[in-house]
Amino acid sequence: MTPPRLKLVSSNENVERDSDLDDPLAAEARELAAALGDVQLGIGPAPDFGDADDRQNIANIRIAEALLFAASEPLDEATIAESLPKGTDAATVLAELKDQYAGRGVNVVKVAGKWALRTSEDLSWLLEKHAHEERRLSKAALETLAIIAYHQPVTRAEIEEIRGVSTSGGTLDILLETGWVRPRGRRRAPGKPITYGTTDSFLGHFGLDAIKDLPGLADLKAQGLLDANLPPGFSVPSPADVAALMPDELPLDDGADEENEDVQAEMDLDLPDEDEADKPEPGSGEGA
Repeated sequence: MTPPRLKLVSSNENVERDSDLDDPLAAEARELAAALGDVQLGIGPAPDFGDADDRQNIANIRIAEALLFAASEPLDEATIAESLPKGTDAATVLAELKDQYAGRGVNVVKVAGKWALRTSEDLSWLLEKHAHEERRLSKAALETLAIIAYHQPVTRAEIEEIRGVSTSGGTLDILLETGWVRPRGRRRAPGKPITYGTTDSFLGHFGLDAIKDLPGLADLKAQGLLDANLPPGFSVPSPADVAALMPDELPLDDGADEENEDVQAEMDLDLPDEDEADKPEPGSGEGA
């Protein structure tokens, strides 16, 4: 026995039912409602709201969105792919999710090769009143950080040569404390000095996907950060994202025992006053 079909009855006697019957949109609405009633009563198949591939794609995007929302730190594509159906291209899913979030108050961004949900840059002023006041880096620390970012791997002596002044012990220690700089290895040179490079935390803080995304000479000029009258031959290095040790680098633990005290002294995090000026090299007559 076929169960009776449910019908909607209006209590408004002034409704012109004859005109509704002639309305094509109303007819489609009644057809959709009838199909829904059939489904609820177990009659006939469920209406098709899209092909299987479209539905699976929507499901994949929702999975990626949920993972990014719940994560306490950026996620790489491999981690996200573990929760997606086997064979799914996580990069394509994330790219579609990024497009869907474009123009919203929250964006999907890629930093340090990983993906995260971040507040839109143009709305950052809304959150300023909730931000904690942080201690600013000194000019010496900023200069040192820039040299490490663009010239890595670089030793302390090489930093001093580029800056033209001796770098105080606290400057490198402060950068190590922030987590933006790390000791990479040791130079194949007398004394085997430590080499320094940037970290993923540095990329994440400055919103960079890779170190090669740092602004170049043309970008700095366009933003008015460089004087138009630059000295001849002036150039900005092209930073390289080198995770592995270079041929002229040794592992940090490679060395004689008698050198351990020198390494510890260079990496000792006994922080002085950050405003302490760097000491000029003998005979240079320059300050920090």
